[in-house]
Amino acid sequence: MQHLSKLLKIDNSNLAWVLRLGLHGLRTQLQEALKIATTDPGSSACQELLRELDILLEVTSQQKSLSSETVLSTEDSSSWEDVLEPVTTELKGELKLRQIGEALLSDRELSNYIGDYQFLSTNDADLWNEMQRLLLRVPEKAADAWRERILTEASQIGAKEDKPHLSLPFTRNECIYPGLTGKVKATGLCLSYQVDFDPRLTMETHDGEMDLLAGVVSTCLKFIELDSSLYHALKSVDRFGVRSLNDEREKSKYVTALIDRFRRVQTTADHADPIVALRARLDLDEAIHSLVYLPCADRYSWWGKLQQEARRTLDQVVEKTRDAGYHVQIRPLWGTYADVFGWSKDDLQLDIGGVRGEVSACLRVYAKINDEVLPGRVLFRSS
Repeated sequence: MQHLSKLLKIDNSNLAWVLRLGLHGLRTQLQEALKIATTDPGSSACQELLRELDILLEVTSQQKSLSSETVLSTEDSSSWEDVLEPVTTELKGELKLRQIGEALLSDRELSNYIGDYQFLSTNDADLWNEMQRLLLRVPEKAADAWRERILTEASQIGAKEDKPHLSLPFTRNECIYPGLTGKVKATGLCLSYQVDFDPRLTMETHDGEMDLLAGVVSTCLKFIELDSSLYHALKSVDRFGVRSLNDEREKSKYVTALIDRFRRVQTTADHADPIVALRARLDLDEAIHSLVYLPCADRYSWWGKLQQEARRTLDQVVEKTRDAGYHVQIRPLWGTYADVFGWSKDDLQLDIGGVRGEVSACLRVYAKINDEVLPGRVLFRSS
């Protein structure tokens, strides 16, 4: 790194500028690749290289701003313009929100919920949304405090809070996180009852809990498109691990299963035998809760509460089944894994996030219908 550092420190050097842009691009490409190649034998070495690049670029950025270094002399500019024209102004300089993003990642209180996360965004608008989505996994109290802090920092660079412009279909209007206007423009995100459900659900809007389930499933499908950090642990797709949805094959299989299970709920809602409807609802609930982050989102985060809201709809179908004369028990599995493993099957062990020895996510509830036992399934933190 000695000669790299030497060149980067040279003032008014077009070559130094090109090198710096190349290093920023290399860092972004490696960060993106790490999200996909999670089991690659070169992952550790790649992470070390990224740390070296961070240090190298940080040192040079402290010595002088990129904008002052990238001013071309009039006599030289013509020879460089063809090569450098595609580079945006934002890539030439530091991201305005970069510092607050780094502070967010360095907060030890959040590390148990976000792990060793690295931002992938190359512009401030994307970075704003990426930071906000990250906070959706964090307990709401901590997320609210950080959201206020980020807004304060954004206001200092000439950005102002704006209403969200990207809407997800739901049964109510709700701001998930705001957008930005001014020096930085970002979309934000909200729930809206005025937006149609995902067309793959073939769902006509009507009152009732099916609207809520359609809204949750539509939101899951949209987040899969928006957030490259999502995984699935759906047993019918892959019973042996937690799989990244960056893998197009895994994404296709999970999305197909989620939609199929929703449609199964639709077709069995008025079935003469309420047990058929209950089984379909248990399967859909499992598919929704099997869409996870690593580390797992906190139960009392925005994401955790959305999944719990869907799970609470099981209560009505359970009562309907009991009214038909069946003995039904439903039990979400939380707490110490030693206390719940007798109620579950095919559980998966994690080595990140959560509390050691405790359940990190209840993928499927335990159910008993008359004398038939349907085991639950969990992700738990190793002890």
